[in-house]
Amino acid sequence: MRAFGRGGLRVGPVGYGVAALGNLYEALSADVWPRCVPAAWSAGIRYFDVAPHYGLGLAEERLGRSLTGFPRDEYVVSSKVGRLLVPNDGYAGERDAELFDVPATQRRVRDYSRDGVLRSLEDTLTRTGLDRIDVLFVHDPDDHYREALAGAFPALEELRSQGVIRSYGAGMNQSAMLADFVRHTDLDVVMLAGRYTLLDQSALDDLLPLAVERGVSVAAAGVFNSGILATPLPAQGARYDYAPAPDAVVERVRSIAAVAVRYGTTVPVLAARFPLAHPAVATVVLGADSPEQVARNAALVAEPVDPDVWAELIDAGLLRADVPIGPM
Repeated sequence: MRAFGRGGLRVGPVGYGVAALGNLYEALSADVWPRCVPAAWSAGIRYFDVAPHYGLGLAEERLGRSLTGFPRDEYVVSSKVGRLLVPNDGYAGERDAELFDVPATQRRVRDYSRDGVLRSLEDTLTRTGLDRIDVLFVHDPDDHYREALAGAFPALEELRSQGVIRSYGAGMNQSAMLADFVRHTDLDVVMLAGRYTLLDQSALDDLLPLAVERGVSVAAAGVFNSGILATPLPAQGARYDYAPAPDAVVERVRSIAAVAVRYGTTVPVLAARFPLAHPAVATVVLGADSPEQVARNAALVAEPVDPDVWAELIDAGLLRADVPIGPM
């Protein structure tokens, strides 16, 4: 277990990102979703990440129901602020337009104000039925930088100082603004999606060294870069950063896979383990839409890997020369 923030929380190498419980891309059946969190627990996972955005609150509801009966002091839950859910008064039977297979009975409203943060937390507690949320992330404030700095972060600092939450930060698909938030707030955790992976180590240029300097813990998400790193070889139609993978990226992954095979391992194992070698990274957050996938994800970081594989990837120009390759 590694420290997660400065509030005394600790997490294992893998967290479960539960967007799939909100019917991401397709609905999960009633005989599948209730088994996902128990499968994570059985695999040793004790950190669960969710957001109001996921399924218009459905993921929060299902996560709360799934955690019923598990000892509250033995797991960590993070959720997010910045998108309030309000009734969709014009609802006419349509489905959600933002990737989740749920009826659009509610709509998202961006709100990074102090009142928005407090209302979002209250709504999350209601939906989950939990007595507390351990960590809150400001969710995707790319176009709301000033509002987040003026409203959301001071509110989160207030909540942390009152003991309502243990830690706070931001969750984004970019590292530059996260680094800026590290400089200008007292956050102690961040969630970084897709910018410290086998294919993209750009966070080495800003966020990661700053996180080490400031004692900020990083949860690495999006480590499969939208799926191209989730299989031993790139699948037909593989996606990279939410779009069809360019040929050059596909060839790069094939080269990584060839090195992996020589060392008796696979691309998904390397993708899951790679971020954990950086001293700022506390955990890797992986999504899953079935109990079997949850178990496979947890097993990725348990597989032994010859440490020489990282040196060969660097020598081949497939990883940056300045990536840490120490113990994971």
